[in-house]
Amino acid sequence: MKEERTRQLEFSLDEKSGIPYYKQIILQVEMAIADGRLSKGSQLPTVRSLAVDLSINPNTVARAYSEMEIREIVYTQQGSGTFISEKEITIDAIERERILTEITRSYITKASSYGITLEEIIRHIKELGPDTTQERGNL
Repeated sequence: MKEERTRQLEFSLDEKSGIPYYKQIILQVEMAIADGRLSKGSQLPTVRSLAVDLSINPNTVARAYSEMEIREIVYTQQGSGTFISEKEITIDAIERERILTEITRSYITKASSYGITLEEIIRHIKELGPDTTQERGNL
């Protein structure tokens, strides 16, 4: 029997990306649905708790949740929370590659500003352990 992996969705925001925070939240939820980290019925954090975790205004999180509800990605049950709907979300390979390129470029630029070379970055990622490199394929 194959062991099922449970991966946690951890939101993070990039203040330098130029993408509004509420759109970053929506994209992260869509990606998590597309790759199976979130499934039908999974509960999202409350607006208040996610706002506190991300150190942003609760109205920003509420806007993201509202937009996702309009797009039928989530539904809200009054008094219970916000949940992932039955709507299927797919992210094609080109979009995943674009997102990865954006994240990687930002990371490498920041690391190089500290004098860290690409070779050091690759070595460090490999040293993080097999769990890190095997999740999406070895480097």
